[in-house]
Amino acid sequence: MGKDSSEEANNNGSDAEEKPRTRHKGKHDKDKPWDDPSIDHWKIDKFDPSWNEPGMLEVSSFSTLFPQYREKYLQECWPIVKGSLKEHGIACELNLVEGCMTVSTTRKTRDPYIIVKARDLIKLLSRSVPAPQAIKIMNDEMQCDIIKVGNLVRNKERFVKRRQHLVGPNSSTLKALEILTGCYILVQGNTVAAMGTFKGLKQVRKVVEECILNKMHPVYNIKILMMKRELAKDPSLANENWDRFLPSFKKKNVKQKKVKTKEKKSYTPFPPPQQPSQIDLQLESGEYFLSDKKKQARKWQEKQKKQAEKTVESKRKREEAFVPPEEPKRQDPNTLSAEKSDVATITSSLKKKAKEFGRQKSAEKIDAESYIASASDGPSAKKKSKRSKA
Repeated sequence: MGKDSSEEANNNGSDAEEKPRTRHKGKHDKDKPWDDPSIDHWKIDKFDPSWNEPGMLEVSSFSTLFPQYREKYLQECWPIVKGSLKEHGIACELNLVEGCMTVSTTRKTRDPYIIVKARDLIKLLSRSVPAPQAIKIMNDEMQCDIIKVGNLVRNKERFVKRRQHLVGPNSSTLKALEILTGCYILVQGNTVAAMGTFKGLKQVRKVVEECILNKMHPVYNIKILMMKRELAKDPSLANENWDRFLPSFKKKNVKQKKVKTKEKKSYTPFPPPQQPSQIDLQLESGEYFLSDKKKQARKWQEKQKKQAEKTVESKRKREEAFVPPEEPKRQDPNTLSAEKSDVATITSSLKKKAKEFGRQKSAEKIDAESYIASASDGPSAKKKSKRSKA
């Protein structure tokens, strides 16, 4: 029995090795009709009214306020806006008393998302986007993004400067961004309104926020976008990382001006002495006791004195233009030759003195051998001779 059971177990193990187990998830684990590689899932199909024949069950509406300076323009372009919304079955209202625009669905509305597009349309109109450009938002391919930049910087002067960096000289930076991203961009007040594809809007938001937060100048972002466009043309680099090709811009720390701190004065508990008033000064000078005529006469004299000083100063300034400049003094050739001869005599005398000094030095030098010989003939030799005699 033990051998049979072990043989059966070995046979079962070999069968399991030969045939791998397959897990059955259930009836739902089947091929779906939309799991076809030929279908483009990212393609946005145009809405067909037959998809929603009954229409909307509830009325949806959106309203937005607009500034007073837009009132006149909105009155002029409202018939065009109304006509474009009527095609999609959207009702719109312009309330000049309250200063707001309202859009709402009707029984003729079939597309459930078109009310969101209408809401974006009135938002763009209130933010100074021209009506012909704002109406393009009703297309399915077009999206919009309103970037609030006013609260990113506290200092108003800095904000204005950075916003000007975004616009550039003669709006050149803004035009370059529009071409590279394929978006319409409008910088107005504390907001930046952009219209385009989702990819383009993402790029625009990144550039705008980095500019206002002073992380990167828009010109550098434009350079990066241009390089990305060139890299996208190469099919061999489609699935590779582009970081090694893109430039890395390092932020430089600009030296700021040091704020001059005022020197703290020594603390004194006593208040400063009271300054004399204008009446006190008049009393000291005696002007207080003069009559009105004498005061006017004194004022007129002071005025005349000041005018005379000014006329003298202006005359001096006018005459400065006619004063000839000082010409460089030319030296006579005779004086030059005399100076040269003096220099020659000095040099010759110095040379003679140098030679005489050299002779004196050589005469002073004493021969060591002669000095030793003379020393041996001196008193020490006499002492030796006396000892030998003794």
